[in-house]
Formats: sequence, structure tokens, C-alpha cells
Amino acid sequence: MTSELSESSSVPHASAVARGRRLRWNKVPEVTAYFWIIKVLCTTVGETAADLLNEKLGLGLSGVSLLMSVLLALVLVVQFRTSAYRAGVYWSAVALISIVGTLVSDNLTDNLGVPLETSTTVFALCLAVVFALWHRSERTLSIHSIDTVRREGFYWLAVLFTFALGTAAGDLVAERMAVGYWLSAVLFALAIAAVAVVHFALGLNAVWSFWIAYVLTRPLGASLGDYLSQPAGDGGLGLGTVVTSVLFLAVILALVVFLAFTHKDVTESERRSPRAA
Repeated sequence: MTSELSESSSVPHASAVARGRRLRWNKVPEVTAYFWIIKVLCTTVGETAADLLNEKLGLGLSGVSLLMSVLLALVLVVQFRTSAYRAGVYWSAVALISIVGTLVSDNLTDNLGVPLETSTTVFALCLAVVFALWHRSERTLSIHSIDTVRREGFYWLAVLFTFALGTAAGDLVAERMAVGYWLSAVLFALAIAAVAVVHFALGLNAVWSFWIAYVLTRPLGASLGDYLSQPAGDGGLGLGTVVTSVLFLAVILALVVFLAFTHKDVTESERRSPRAA
């Protein structure tokens, strides 16, 4: 119990733990419809923006990867320094980690020649290791208690590997297996629907239901992004990466601003309680 609430052994912290209070607010949003909509939109942007930056900046895949990794690190520093969930900071980190996760997978495939089957397997194993270490350390994988630095570290590491895994798995299905972007999106949407049915009808554990759906939304969003942006000759609608990225970023921005003002993605108990700045 103590290890879940604090990583410090100071007297004031110990007394707070003894009274059963969390020392930090939960740092992630409540899982609502808004959460899933923005998550899918971020995954789409991660796919199209990664392609756009690689094409337009002239830095090469490695250079773009380094630049975006630095930006992600800066945003994560801000995220870790906040005392509670802040919609703008949190979703900026998710959008950037979506791009970086895509670039990590693309680097392995395009620069190092790693087969998609191999990278998908490796990312799945890495994610499993993160979950195992997280659970061993904290005795929970719940996102409703991301209220210590250590838990937040595990959370963001898991999120990174879900994006990398989803990118590799999505490319494997859509391209290597020649399923196509649109059909791939339908298949991943059906898989998410199946997880929801198993959860609500058959009682699949809520934590595992969440993380399985979280992984599957990545290839769903990527397939949608590729379908909208890729040329018609390659099975897409030909909107291009610029139009697709700007369109989805605008929707994300509008939703995040809405949530920042309404706090509809903050739990009711925390919404009524005073927070530290």
C-alpha cells in the first residue's frame, strides 16, 4: 500500500500515506468517448505527420526521428512536472509519441531492413516486459492510479510500445498481407468491437480490455490515415499527408480546448476537489 502512494520515506509523506491519501492527482484522463476519439485521431496524425515530416523536412528518416524524439522529451518533462492531468500537455505528449512510435517502426523496416513480422514480435515482447515490470512493482496496471512518478514512467513507456507495436502490426496486415488500407481499418475496428463485447458481456478484466483496445486503435488510426492520404493507385483517397494531418490536428485541437475548459474527461471526485497548480 505504501509503495503505491509514495516513493519517499520522509515523515510528512509517511503520515499522508498513513491517512490513505494520494500524494499526487491522477495524471491521465478519464476513459470516455472523448478519450477514444482523440486517441484514434492522434494515431492517424502519427501516421500521416511522420510521412509528411520525412518528405518535407529533408532530414531523412533518422534526422526526423531525432528531432521528434527531442520534442517528445521536452513535452514529457512538462508532463511529469505538472501536478495533475492537463489536457493540452497530455494530448501533446500522446500526439508526439504517436509520431515517434511510427518513426521507430519505420526506421527498423526502412533503414535496417527488419521484417515487419520480426518488429511486430519484438515490440509485443517489449510491451509484455513493461507490463510485467509495472505490475511487479506496483501490483496494478490501472490507469486510474497514475499518481506517482514511477507509475507515470511505466505508463508512458507502455504507451510508446503500443504505438510502435500498432504501427508494425498495421503495416504487416495492410501491406505485407496485401489486405489494403480500408479493409484493414474495418478489421481493426471489428477487433476493437469484439474486445468491447467480451468486456461488457463476458466480463473480461477492465484493465486488459483497455490495453488491448489501446493497442488496436493504433493500426486502426494508421489505416485510416493511409487510406485518406495515399494516392488512389495505392488504394487511398489521395488527400495527401498535408491535408489529412491538418484536418485531424484541427479536430484534435478543438476537442482538447473543449476538454480543457469543461473538464469532462476528469473524474467527478477530482473535479470537485481543489488541486495544486
